[in-house]
Amino acid sequence: MTQTQTRVTFAKNVGFRKELNKRVDAYFESQNIAKRDNLAMYLKSAIILGWVISAWTFTLFGPPIMWMKVFGCVLLGLGIAGVGFSVGHDANHGGYSSRKWVNSIFGLTYDVIGLSSYLWRFRHNYLHHTYTNILGHDVEIHGDGLLRMSPYMEQRWYHKFQHLFILLVYTIIPFYWSAADIHLALFKRKYHEHIIPTPKPLEMLILLGGKVIWLGLFLGIPIAVGYTPLQVIVGFSIAYMTYGLLICNVFMLAHVLAPVEFLQPHPESNDIDDEWAIAQVKTTVDFAPKNTFLNWYLGGLNYQVVHHLFPQICHIHYPKIAPILAEVCVDFGVPYSVYPTFGEALVANFRWLKLMGTSPQESTAL
Repeated sequence: MTQTQTRVTFAKNVGFRKELNKRVDAYFESQNIAKRDNLAMYLKSAIILGWVISAWTFTLFGPPIMWMKVFGCVLLGLGIAGVGFSVGHDANHGGYSSRKWVNSIFGLTYDVIGLSSYLWRFRHNYLHHTYTNILGHDVEIHGDGLLRMSPYMEQRWYHKFQHLFILLVYTIIPFYWSAADIHLALFKRKYHEHIIPTPKPLEMLILLGGKVIWLGLFLGIPIAVGYTPLQVIVGFSIAYMTYGLLICNVFMLAHVLAPVEFLQPHPESNDIDDEWAIAQVKTTVDFAPKNTFLNWYLGGLNYQVVHHLFPQICHIHYPKIAPILAEVCVDFGVPYSVYPTFGEALVANFRWLKLMGTSPQESTAL
């Protein structure tokens, strides 16, 4: 699955990851609990999926009152974001269940909400998680040139305004992703220089069939039950703009702000000085660890450092793993960054985007 023309290598392990894994394994053994297949996760999935189904049903068949329809679309967008944060995210990482077929089924929720689970697993699981914050490899920080998130990226005149138009970009990202999936799967076939593995016939059927089901649920059925095309497009846009605004903000708060590092491989050897696990800690931050609602709703994505180190452990365990990680970081002298609140992380993200909009010399120096 790793056909690439360029490959970044990391330094040999210094014992950090080995010690961290040892302590985390000891925690699960001492508590006699499973890393996956947890009742709390199944219950949470039922609530979130029930939320989406209920909001969709209410919006379509509820009272014909405009403000209620708009409210229903917003609720639907919030529910879809919940699927993205929790259900599909864990499943496509293999962190939902120890049974591959269970992960596969819940992973298909991404296809139903308009995002190819097949391409996402390559782009996110492999490229983003392996090459976090490395320009030219980590697709998540590239922004297709529209945004400048890394100090090593070319600066263009419009980047000085990116902290002002970023929220608008977030609202249209879901539509862009869905269209880009088709282009990538059928024509471009690569992210940067990383060749996308050729999908098997069933995988391609799911990718294309998922788009049909998605459009059928959110455009076809509403038109079939009597809504005008304009009404459907407006409602669809409200729901997916809400979803995009939420999910993009949350994913950006982990990697695009100070004090994370943006790694640059050595030009000759194409290697990174740190072992992979330490690089993950240096390129990622956690935020709002004591916010009970966000711990539930964000699917552990506010514990992004923990997630990057243990993507195949169900996120409901992250609050217990974080203190273990903090202890190991202290022992090895590795900086572990945590923003106390969501608001502080959000401000830091906007501050970084504004900084990246300045001249390359200024942003690199700062």
